[in-house]
Amino acid sequence: MHCTDRFHPSIPDFRDPFARDRDRVIHTSSFRRLEYKTQVFINHEGDYFRTRLTHSLEVSQIARAITNALGGHETLAETIALAHDLGHTPFGHVGGDTLDACLKADGNRNGFEHNFQSFRVVTKLEKRYAPFDGLNLTFATLEGILKHSYPYRKPFLTGWYDETFGLDSHPSIEAMIVDHADEIAYISHDIDDGIQFGLISFDDILENELVWHIDEMVRDEGLERGTKLHRYRFVGMLISHLVTELIRSSRDHIPTGDTILCRSIPASEPLPIRFEPRFATEIKKLKKILFEKLYRHERIVSKMHAGKECIKKLYEAFTSDINLLPYDYKVRTEDEKRERVVADFIAGMSDRYALMRYREIYGLE
Repeated sequence: MHCTDRFHPSIPDFRDPFARDRDRVIHTSSFRRLEYKTQVFINHEGDYFRTRLTHSLEVSQIARAITNALGGHETLAETIALAHDLGHTPFGHVGGDTLDACLKADGNRNGFEHNFQSFRVVTKLEKRYAPFDGLNLTFATLEGILKHSYPYRKPFLTGWYDETFGLDSHPSIEAMIVDHADEIAYISHDIDDGIQFGLISFDDILENELVWHIDEMVRDEGLERGTKLHRYRFVGMLISHLVTELIRSSRDHIPTGDTILCRSIPASEPLPIRFEPRFATEIKKLKKILFEKLYRHERIVSKMHAGKECIKKLYEAFTSDINLLPYDYKVRTEDEKRERVVADFIAGMSDRYALMRYREIYGLE
C-alpha cells in the first residue's frame, strides 16, 4: 500500500491525508479520556502532574520539531504521537501489566499490549462510520501506531498484520522519531513531576553526566538548585539538548532521495534515528536512576498497588457477570471472547471511572 492509502474509500477534502488522520484522532472519545489517565502520578493527586493527554501533547510537539529539522512530514509525526497512547489502561503501566496477567491466566496467550491496543482503538473500537469500524486512517499512520516501538514482532502480530505492515522492516522515519520523542518527553517531565512531588531531588540524579552537564548550564545563568525557576530551566534545557543531539546524530543515517516518507528499511539494519552510543549510554543510565529512585518509590508503589487491585477486581467482576458491562460491550460477547471484550472496556476507562465502578460494584465508600 502507498503511505496515504486507506483501507476503505474516503472522499478527499481540503486537508492533506495526515491532517485528516490527526483531526479524526483528536475528536475521539479515547483521546479525551487520556486527560484522566495516569502517566506516573495518580490523576487525582493534583492538577499539576502530567497525564496521558499532556504527555501525548508534549510528545507531539517534540516529534514535530525533530521531524521538521530532518525533512520529514510533520503532520504524520504529530498524528502518530497523538495516537500512540490511546490504548493505555488506567493507572499507567501497572494497569496494563495487570490486565495482561488477567488475560493470560484466563488462557489468552496474547495477553494485553498497549501499542497493539492503540491500534485496536483506531481500527476497531472507535466507531465513526456506518459501513466499518475504526477511523479509516492512512497506512502510514496505522503502521506508525502498530510499530511504535522496536522490536515490532509480537506473538499476536501474525498473518494479516505481518503481510500488510511488514514486521521485518522499520516503519517510517516519522514513526521512529515519535519513539524517541516519547522517551525525551517522559524522561524530562518525570524529573519535573518527581521533584515537584518531593520524591526525588537533583542530588539524586546529579551522578548522571547528562544531568550534571545541564545543571551546570542552568547554574551558569545564576539560578540556584531548589528554586522553581531552576527546575523549569533545567527541564527546558534537557529537552532542547536531547532533541539537538538526536537531530545531529541522525542526519547522516537517513536515506536520501525525494522523500523519506514510508521508506522501507529492513529491521536487521540499524535504526537511522538514533543517538550516538556514548549519549545513548548516559540516557540509559539516567532511566535506570529514575526507575530505582522515582518509579519504585514507596509512595508511587503504594498508589500503583491500589490501581492494580482495582483492575484485577474489575476484570473478575465483568468476566463473571456480563450484565455489569454496558449494552454495546455486552452485545459484543456474542461474537467475541468475553475476556477480550472486558479487557477493551477496562483499558478504555479513565482512572477515576475505574475507581468509581470498583467502589460501586464492591459496595465501598
